Amino acid sequence: MDPLKQTFSQFKVSENFISGAPYGSGHINQTYLIKTDGSRDYILQKVNHHIFKNVPKLMDNISRVTHHLRKKIQEEGGNPDRETLTLLPTKDHQAFYQDPEGAYWRMYIFITPTRSYDIVSTPKQAFEGGQAFGRFQDLLDDLPGGPLFETIEKFHDINSRFSLFEKACALDPVNRLKDIEAERNLALKFFPDMQRVLNLGKAGKIPLRVTHNDTKFNNVLLDENDQGLCVIDLDTVMPGYIHYDFSDAIRTATNTAAEDEKDLSKIHCNLALLEAFTRGFLGKVGHKLNPSEWESLPFSAKLLPFTIGLRFLTDYLNGDTYFKTRFPEHNLQRARAQFQLMQEILKLEPEIVKIVESMR
Repeated sequence: MDPLKQTFSQFKVSENFISGAPYGSGHINQTYLIKTDGSRDYILQKVNHHIFKNVPKLMDNISRVTHHLRKKIQEEGGNPDRETLTLLPTKDHQAFYQDPEGAYWRMYIFITPTRSYDIVSTPKQAFEGGQAFGRFQDLLDDLPGGPLFETIEKFHDINSRFSLFEKACALDPVNRLKDIEAERNLALKFFPDMQRVLNLGKAGKIPLRVTHNDTKFNNVLLDENDQGLCVIDLDTVMPGYIHYDFSDAIRTATNTAAEDEKDLSKIHCNLALLEAFTRGFLGKVGHKLNPSEWESLPFSAKLLPFTIGLRFLTDYLNGDTYFKTRFPEHNLQRARAQFQLMQEILKLEPEIVKIVESMR
């Protein structure tokens, strides 16, 4: 039997398997689109348990989050089958299936028709994505049951990320330190300022919230009319600062080039897209922010480009053990692109302050 068909058969659905094929462009999990003989198709995912080391608790997070979102969307008169992910139970009523080899699998209803964008081309797309991410945070603000499990410890903790970078530099396990002198100097220069959000949190001036923590723009689905619809990829939904979600979305929604663009001259931050996203995002969740969050939000726009750049650089030094790569210097190319974007955003910081302040 087809291995995907065998795995699909473990879930509680009425349709029959027709075919399965790889789907999407995610870096971490293996994702397949399952075609069936019924009215619904499905997304079947093999969860990377080397990255997510406690899959049962991760899946408990997702179950809690999607259950709460469905309840809130229904109360608002929306369509939860399209506006949030629907997690399918296994035949023994579990949120995931573990196969004989120890791999973990989960399945969602495939939401269609939808669109997602790696590169945003219009302010409308940016605004709608901003609204979707802002609404996601707003709806989860009263999630019951205590804090979510931290699926990846210190995921956006810049001090931890810099410590891992320094360790990789010291060990230089695959003899690549010689390749990154300029990038290392840039990281050393900007790191002290990048601690600002974390320091505000430690001082109790900004609260931990339920945050997505991976708000790449292609993690929001828009409908066929480019209306914001559904936030996806919930593996890293856990406690975090709102700045992380704002910054990571800015990182991907406003970049004029690809995340791994080799020609750095093509990389800029599109201010019109940034303004549109910010208005959509703050229009939905701004009423929840405290004064310190408002004041520090413009600064944070450059935080995730720096953090992700540092992570790409660390993975390059370690021999490409975390992110999927297509060629030997892929992670180094990604790091350079992210650091360039960070510096482009820095140039626009006075304008970003004006945009955020206009929404208060």
